[in-house]
Amino acid sequence: MSYKVLYRKYRPDSFDNVVGQKYTVDMLKNAVITGKHAHAYIFTGPRGTGKTSCAKLFAKALNCDSPIDGNPCGNCISCSNFIDNPDIIELDAASNNGVDQIRDLIDSVRLVPSNSKYKIYIIDEVHMLSTSAFNALLLTLEEPPEHVVFILATTDIQKVPITILSRCQRFDFKPISKEDIINRLRYICDTEDIKADDDALSEIAVLSSGGMRDALGMLDQLSCEGESITLDLVTSYFGTISNSKIMDVIHTLEDNDSNKLIKLLEDIKASGVNYSVLVEKMVSCLRDYAIDIKSGKVNNGIDFDSVINLIFDLNESLSNTSNVKIDPFILIEVIILKYVNRDEKYFPGNKQQSVDFNSDVISNDNKYISEVDDLKASNVPKIKELDSTDNNSKSTQKEVVINNKIVFDTDLRISNCFSEADKSKKESLITLWNDFVSSLKKSDKKVYALLSDTVIQAASDKYAIITSKIDSTNELINGSIDVVESLFRKFNNNTYRFVALNEDSWKNEVKKYRENVKNKIKYIYVEENIDYESEEVVDNTPKSDIEQLGEDVFGSILKVE
Repeated sequence: MSYKVLYRKYRPDSFDNVVGQKYTVDMLKNAVITGKHAHAYIFTGPRGTGKTSCAKLFAKALNCDSPIDGNPCGNCISCSNFIDNPDIIELDAASNNGVDQIRDLIDSVRLVPSNSKYKIYIIDEVHMLSTSAFNALLLTLEEPPEHVVFILATTDIQKVPITILSRCQRFDFKPISKEDIINRLRYICDTEDIKADDDALSEIAVLSSGGMRDALGMLDQLSCEGESITLDLVTSYFGTISNSKIMDVIHTLEDNDSNKLIKLLEDIKASGVNYSVLVEKMVSCLRDYAIDIKSGKVNNGIDFDSVINLIFDLNESLSNTSNVKIDPFILIEVIILKYVNRDEKYFPGNKQQSVDFNSDVISNDNKYISEVDDLKASNVPKIKELDSTDNNSKSTQKEVVINNKIVFDTDLRISNCFSEADKSKKESLITLWNDFVSSLKKSDKKVYALLSDTVIQAASDKYAIITSKIDSTNELINGSIDVVESLFRKFNNNTYRFVALNEDSWKNEVKKYRENVKNKIKYIYVEENIDYESEEVVDNTPKSDIEQLGEDVFGSILKVE
């Protein structure tokens, strides 16, 4: 006897053996039990989820002489001769999609069944029919003879005309769950005496993407090796990668171990895994990791924003790899390596780069202590700290000196802006700011060149956040903010304090703001104790390259005329 592949050998012979489609199975069984069945059905869903199997079972049950609880009995003449029954007509619309084939079908519909209750037409991949073929089928599908039942199946319901859908009862087949696929694979392995590890069957279930036929096909292929089916065999055979190796990469990111990460990525590449499979598995594991962060299962790992940023970077890499000539693995490696040293500015989700509003801003006594160990995220060039305490204020802060000028604390200004931010205040300030910038065309062209592309992003009564697309421009604005504020005060007699951010920093602040609002964390206003009219502090710190470039382009604008 010739060998029969597993997905054919274990095709369900009753509705009770159909895996993962309980709702559909129950409805079809009830139709058989009550005798209240429609004249046309359409089964839709992903490949390998049981559409054709259920269509055949339903056809078999409808013609069964003695159905048992909605299932075909399997013993009557109709059930025994089902495979060779001339009254069960199967049509593959992928290869028979023309109007001529449908006209032949319509002609045969008029003939009564030869030895069955019903003449049943099963049309697979019905969405492949041509427009003229669909039109030819319409009238017959709407009012067929009483002895005819149509069962249509498709993997692409969007391509089936609404005129066809409206004439059919629709059943949606869902992707089969991973657990159901594993249980079915284990049953078949035990029946066929196939040795397989649990984690290997789990990986097969993941690779099948909810399709039982795909899972059985892979199991069939691996069983031909004549050895125990292990996880390593599955991953090497199908060019995939295990979740454990992906988690090794994530744990290495947690540890900031770049050398170990490079070695891991090299081993993954050498294993022959397809880059798209690697990205998909990485995104899937990162998604689970992000959920663990939100549920509190991960407390000292990668922060949530960074995980989300990495997911989007990896997803974007899938579309970019088709447009570049380099090895896709190089692009993916660079993206992942970018997230190793999280003290760098390219890792915007890092908690060390922003003020922890959970602890500092919402203290009951309104004390605000700013950490300025690393001000890269504040877009401030070479700095040195100058401790300053105002005995008349409850707040304590650290001031920063740049080119002999006291410069504000960026995080404090952002916090103060958000504490009283209002949409109407922002809209009012936008108009005022645009008029102010336009006025600089005549009064101060150097400052105008600095502010010409800036945008107001948030505003309160005293504070505003502005952005420029060019990072160096934001640095220059913050470095000479006293000039900007003085000119703005002269323009409209209104005292405002500004802070300039690049677009990435602004987006991160918005994310942090939303999280704080969601967690009911309030921003507390803290009075700023910087007096720009005071005597300048002497500092001999040499100018940075960006500062020198700013002076070469805009001139020295740190002094108000």
